[in-house]
Amino acid sequence: QGVWGIDIGRILVTFFILLVFVMARKLITRLVVKRLRSLAMRSKLRFDDDAVDALEGPLRFIPIIIGVFVALEFLGLEGMSAEIGDRLLRSLVAIVIFWGFYNLVGPFSFLLGRLEQVFSSVMVEWLVKAVRGGFLFIGAATVLGIWGIQIGPVLAGLGLVGVAVALGAQDLFKNLIGGTLILAEKRFSHGDWVKVEGVVEGVVESIGFRSTVVRRFDKAPVYVPNARFSDNAVINFSQMTHRRIYWKIGVVYSTTVDQLRYIRDEIEAYILNTDDFAKPPEVSTFVRIDSFGASSIDIMLYCFTKTTVWGEWLAVKERLAYRVKEIVEEAKSDFAFPSTSLYVESYPSDQPEVFQPPEGRRPTTGAANVETSGSTAEVAADVDAS
Repeated sequence: QGVWGIDIGRILVTFFILLVFVMARKLITRLVVKRLRSLAMRSKLRFDDDAVDALEGPLRFIPIIIGVFVALEFLGLEGMSAEIGDRLLRSLVAIVIFWGFYNLVGPFSFLLGRLEQVFSSVMVEWLVKAVRGGFLFIGAATVLGIWGIQIGPVLAGLGLVGVAVALGAQDLFKNLIGGTLILAEKRFSHGDWVKVEGVVEGVVESIGFRSTVVRRFDKAPVYVPNARFSDNAVINFSQMTHRRIYWKIGVVYSTTVDQLRYIRDEIEAYILNTDDFAKPPEVSTFVRIDSFGASSIDIMLYCFTKTTVWGEWLAVKERLAYRVKEIVEEAKSDFAFPSTSLYVESYPSDQPEVFQPPEGRRPTTGAANVETSGSTAEVAADVDAS
C-alpha cells in the first residue's frame, strides 16, 4: 500500500509530474532560449550571443528543478525525508547556478583582453582556465556545505595528500613552474620558430601546463617538458629584426690590387643601393679584404636583410650570389679553390743508379756481370749466391 509511509498512488502521481516536466523541458527552454537569442541578435556585440549559447545547457535543466520542487511539494514529506528532499533541491539549484557561471567564463573572457598587453595570450588562456577551476571549486564546496560536510577538514586532508604527492611528483611541479615562467617572461608564443641546443628546433604549436609541443621542420611533433625551456638557453628566431648573411669569398692570388678594390667596391655598392638589405647605422655592414688564406685572398661579406622570412631571405641571398659572380668576372679575376703546390728541386737522370756493394762483400768475377736493370735486392741475392 505504500513505501516509507507514502501512498503508492501519490508516488505514481509524483513520477507522472516529473515525466511531464521532462517532456515539457525541450518546449519551455526552446521558447526561452529563442527569445533570449532574438534579443541578443539586436545588439552589435558578439559576447551576448555567445553568452546565450553558454547558458542554453543550464536553462534546459531549470524545468527539471521545477518538476522536482512540485513533486516534493505534492509528496508532502516530513522529518528526515523532507530535509533530504530540501537539500537535494538546493543542491540542484546550486549546480545550475555554478554551471552557468562556468560556461559564462568563455564569453566574458574578452574582459581579460587588456592583460595581453602585460602577459601573453597563452597566459590569459591559463587565467581563464583558473577562473573556471575556481567556480568548480566554489560550487563543489557549496554543495558539500548544503549536505553538512565541512570543507575545512577536507582541505586539510587534501593538503596532506598534496604534500605526499608533491614529494613524488617534483618533476611535474617543476615543469608547471617552468611553463609559468615561459608565459610570464614571453620567451615565445604560438607559431614562433625556436631552438634549444641539443633538445629541439621547430615551430611552437601549444604551451601546456606540463609540456610544450614543438613541431620540427620534418613535421614530427616533439613534446618537450617546460623545465627544459626554463633551464636552457632558448633561441627565438621569430623575434629577429633582421637576418644575417656572412660569407668569406676567396679569389685567386693572381688578383691585382686594383681588381680587389673593384670587387670590394662593387659588392658594397650593390648592398647599399638595394632595398633588400638594411643599411647602417641600423645594422653593421662590412665588405673588406679580410685575410690571406692557404689558397686564396679572402673577402669578408657581412650584411643583414630586411626580411626575416626564410624563403624571402634565400631569394635575396641568391640574387646577391649572382651579383658577386658577375662582379668577379667583370674584374677579370676568378674564384679560388683549395690547392697544393709541389716544388721539385731536381729530376733523376735517365741512366740507372750504379749499385755499389758494401766493403768486404764484393762479388767474384763470375758474379760481377749483373744486369743494370735489376733491382738492388736482386743484385744482393746474386752476390750471396756466388
